[in-house]
Amino acid sequence: MRGARQALSRGPRESTVRELLDRLAGLTDGQDRPVDIYGDGVVADLERRVAELLGMEDAAFFPSGTMAQQVALRCWAGRTGNPLVALHPLSHPEMWESGALSVVSGLRTTHPTRERRQPTAEEVRGLPEPFGTLMVELPLRDAGFLLPSWEELEELVEAGREREAVVHFDGARLWETTAHFGRPLSEIAGLADSVYVSFYKSLGGLSGAVLAGPRDFVEETRVWRHRYGGQIFQQFPQALAALAGLDRELPRLPSYVAQARVVAEALAAGFAEAGVPWFRVHPETPHTHQFQVWLPFEADRLTEAAVRQAEETGTSLFGRWGADGPPGMAVTEVTITAPGLSWTPSDVRVAVAEFVSRI
Repeated sequence: MRGARQALSRGPRESTVRELLDRLAGLTDGQDRPVDIYGDGVVADLERRVAELLGMEDAAFFPSGTMAQQVALRCWAGRTGNPLVALHPLSHPEMWESGALSVVSGLRTTHPTRERRQPTAEEVRGLPEPFGTLMVELPLRDAGFLLPSWEELEELVEAGREREAVVHFDGARLWETTAHFGRPLSEIAGLADSVYVSFYKSLGGLSGAVLAGPRDFVEETRVWRHRYGGQIFQQFPQALAALAGLDRELPRLPSYVAQARVVAEALAAGFAEAGVPWFRVHPETPHTHQFQVWLPFEADRLTEAAVRQAEETGTSLFGRWGADGPPGMAVTEVTITAPGLSWTPSDVRVAVAEFVSRI
C-alpha cells in the first residue's frame, strides 16, 4: 500500500523514521529557539494556541488522549462529588482504555443508550441514577464517526445541565466537525465545561493531546498529569508537529469532508454497478472526512483483496478490514485527506470494480 500511486489517504504506518525526522527538521523554518523543558517553550505555545482556538481559558498538553480524558473525568468527579459518568458504550473509555476509568480512577459509567448512534436528550434525562459528568464523543467513531445535529447537541448538553452534571467533550476528532455543525470550533467547544482534542488523528501530528477548560480546572489537571506520569522532560517534537498540523491541515479539513461525501456516493454507486449482493456505506452522507464501509465477506479475504489491488494496479482503495457485527460481516474505515482530493467519482467506481474482482 505504501507503494501505491493513488490512495484516498496516507496513514502514519506508511512513513519511515527518516521521513518523519526530515519533516520535523523542516518545521523550524530555519529559526532556532531554546529547547523546551517540561513544557516551558513550544509546548506552552501550543497550549495557548489551542485554548484560543477553542475559546477556553486555559489548556494543558498531555502525552496521550487516554491520559487527558481519564484525568479530566477524575477531576470532575472530585469536584461534583459523583463518580458516575454518563457516556455511550461505544465511546473511547469503554472500548479502548482497558477499563481504566474504574481500575485507575475508581469511576463508574452509565449508558443513556446502547444504539449505534449518539444519545438523545430524552435518554439523558431518563437515566435512573444521578451522574456527575456527561461525556459526549464528537464524532462517535465506533458508530461510524457520527455527529448529532447542532440542535440535538444543544439539547443534549442542556439535558446534562438539567441533571446538574458537568459536560465534557471527547473531541479527539473535533477539528473536522465544523463543516457538519456550521459553527466555529470555539462555539462548538463552548457548549462544554471541558474538551480534549488530539493532534495525530486528523492533524497529522506525532502524538499528544490537549485538555482545555476553565483555568482553575486545567491547573488541577496539571497536578494529576504529573501524578499519572505525564510530566515529560521534553515533548517539543510532538508540539512542533501539532502546531504544523494546526497551520496546514486544520484549514484543509472542510475540503476533506466535502470530498468524503463525493467518495461515499461514488462507492455506493460502484458497489451497485459491480453487483455486490449487499453493502453499506455508513453514514450514507458522511458527517466528517471519515466513514465506514460494510461488506458481507470475511475480513481477511477483503484485506487480501485490498493489498492485491494496491500491488497489481497501484491504487489503494481500502486498508485493513475487521470482523464486526453478525458472522461473515466485515467493516473498514475510509479516510479522505489530501491524496484523496484528486479522485473523481469515475476514479472511485473504477477502483471499486477492480477491488470487487479480487474478492
